[in-house]
Amino acid sequence: MTDIATVTRSGGRVIRRAERRTGRGTAAPGVLLAIVLTGQFMAVLDAAVVNVAAPAIHADLHATGAGLQLVIAGYVITYAVGLVTGARLGDIIGHRRMFLAGLALFTLASLGCGLAPTPGVLVALRFVQGAGAAAMIPQVLSLIQRSYTGAARAGAMRRYAAVIAGGAVAGQILGGLLVTADVFGSTWRSVFLINVPIGAALLALGARWLPHGAADRSRGLDPAGLALLTPAVLALVLPLVLGQPEHWPLWGWACLVGSAVLFTLFTLVERRLAARGGAPLIPGRVLRLPGVTLGIAALFVTMAVFGGFFFALALHLQGGLGDTPLRAGLTFAPAAATFALVSLNWQRLPARWFGGVIIAGFAGYAAGLLLLAGLLHGGGHGGLGVYLALALTGAGMAAAFSPLMTSVLLQVPVADAADATGVIVTVNQLAIVIGVATFGTLYLNLAGQLPVGGTQAAFRLLSAHAVTVTCVVLAAAAVGGGVLAAIRAAATRRQAQ
Repeated sequence: MTDIATVTRSGGRVIRRAERRTGRGTAAPGVLLAIVLTGQFMAVLDAAVVNVAAPAIHADLHATGAGLQLVIAGYVITYAVGLVTGARLGDIIGHRRMFLAGLALFTLASLGCGLAPTPGVLVALRFVQGAGAAAMIPQVLSLIQRSYTGAARAGAMRRYAAVIAGGAVAGQILGGLLVTADVFGSTWRSVFLINVPIGAALLALGARWLPHGAADRSRGLDPAGLALLTPAVLALVLPLVLGQPEHWPLWGWACLVGSAVLFTLFTLVERRLAARGGAPLIPGRVLRLPGVTLGIAALFVTMAVFGGFFFALALHLQGGLGDTPLRAGLTFAPAAATFALVSLNWQRLPARWFGGVIIAGFAGYAAGLLLLAGLLHGGGHGGLGVYLALALTGAGMAAAFSPLMTSVLLQVPVADAADATGVIVTVNQLAIVIGVATFGTLYLNLAGQLPVGGTQAAFRLLSAHAVTVTCVVLAAAAVGGGVLAAIRAAATRRQAQ
């Protein structure tokens, strides 16, 4: 079985030449990209869409507070913990096989979630759904890297970066639409069931069109690294997700300390493995590439601000202002629209401007958050200005995130694409969790207990104060991300000279 593919440009057109002896035909570049990015979009979407559906789940299944939190967090926990492992398994058994296997598991778990009769069953299936996403997502970048070259690869990377953050933005809107639509009386169940027909179609298309790449079993699974990294990530994510609703118990702090110890041991073990000529889970040569480490740090800030911002604002809209899920979801529409617009068009600018675009993006990100703080502090909806502020925030985030993500990924060699994807997407997921834990906790501590059964006037003002302070702190963090981007740009210029 062979699969030899090259992509060139001729007269502005992307041309794919492939020789395949499988009897299945050859996918056009756009078809392959549509398959893998739709899978990526579903996985990212499911980390956010349940937030809006949570009240309906609580009312229908009578889930406890802890159970509801696990419905939301269970997916993120297994998703974040399993990404690096999924990346290495893709190298060993083949990226096409792992993508399809992860997609099948994700789709079946989505069906189970949509039919779950009890909170316990729903929680268990959300963990399974996260495991499916962790198997599927690291393969996306590897399949792109192996199927595109040159300008075509840069365009695919731009869309890849847009989907990662855009899916999370769209999750807020789609969740509100689906819950409010109440299709066939399904209420919250439709946020899971919508994945089933899409997943089934992707499985059929992927089985026919995705390229068969050769597995690289020489790399090995690095059991010592996995034995340390998996519990290290779990010990970090679990208290961050459950700490605030559990009032930051002692076990949570013990987990955080234990996580730091395990990460330190993991670093030592990986360095020794690399020194012996082995294949560590996180290749040090990737982190040593020019601008990669600072780029990942700036990406972390971008997604942490994003996680905290959407969490706090969603709570304020529904709890403080009393908006319905649909209205709360649609409030984010300007941010989604400008994010998509900037993400898909920033590369039209001259290449020498890209570093400046990233820095300007962080500045716009911060300005939008400060404008939002000023509009919401009085306890009102803020009128048209709120939508303008959200549009500026979405555009700033896209200008910071998309070119930065594309720049980092384009520096990664094809052989390390899966490992790099696992690391970067894990960092992005951890950033969202940490953003929700830190900035979300700031909002909740200032606002106090969320009201039940309607919005109280006193809480409305408390929530307005809380979201104002949170937005100001988020803006300061965005400025910090801009500083990191500026340092990275200066260092890259020096190395190029």
